[in-house]
Amino acid sequence: MSFRRTVAFAVTLAFSAAAAAQGAAQPTAAPAPAASAAAPAAAAAVAAAPLKPGDAAAGQGKAAVCGACHGMDGNSSDAQYPKLAGQNEQYIARQLGSFKSSARMNPIMLGMASALSEQDMHDVGAYFASKQSLPGVADDKLVKTGETLYRQGDAARGIPACMACHGPDGRGNPGAAYPQLAGQWADYVQRTLKVWHDGTTWGSDDHAQIMPTIAKRLTDADIAALATYVEGLHAAVDGAAPAAAR
Repeated sequence: MSFRRTVAFAVTLAFSAAAAAQGAAQPTAAPAPAASAAAPAAAAAVAAAPLKPGDAAAGQGKAAVCGACHGMDGNSSDAQYPKLAGQNEQYIARQLGSFKSSARMNPIMLGMASALSEQDMHDVGAYFASKQSLPGVADDKLVKTGETLYRQGDAARGIPACMACHGPDGRGNPGAAYPQLAGQWADYVQRTLKVWHDGTTWGSDDHAQIMPTIAKRLTDADIAALATYVEGLHAAVDGAAPAAAR
């Protein structure tokens, strides 16, 4: 065999060996896409994790930032910010969800709620639900009108009694996510009722339509009376009926 043929044969063998080696190496790279697909699968598993009841201990840390406006124990000192102490977990979680989705518009609360998961919202709600709301004081001149509307409503105008949903003592109905009203700042209640009266809603579902529908039937005088009455509303003492502090 000539030298030229020997070199050509050697080159051919070397090329064939390299090609074979490359082909053998390719299968080991195949699992890479499967590994990259694991991340979305893990994220989906976390998202699908069942929601647990709110944890007040976990919620304490998550609620720390809320204290600047609502008070560290949920009893705000400024009437423009609602008291959260004693408010039920379900209502707080629902409202935080509405802020996050912008169903309820508030730039400050949108920023606060955007980073919260649904579990975080329930934990925050559980923390504030574990606190005691401080009682307020009602305007004696408006208590009678407010009490009548709260306890009896006005059938002639299609206004149901507030206590049918919010309870005789104003503690709300956690199962239906109806909020506690007892002790809430009159200024906040009055402003909220007025906003509903003027057509604002906090969502499009049936639950979100309840209060705007009722508020449209209230006069400014009704709203003022109800707001001050619920601020003074407190739980029964020694078997007495719930009443408004004056």
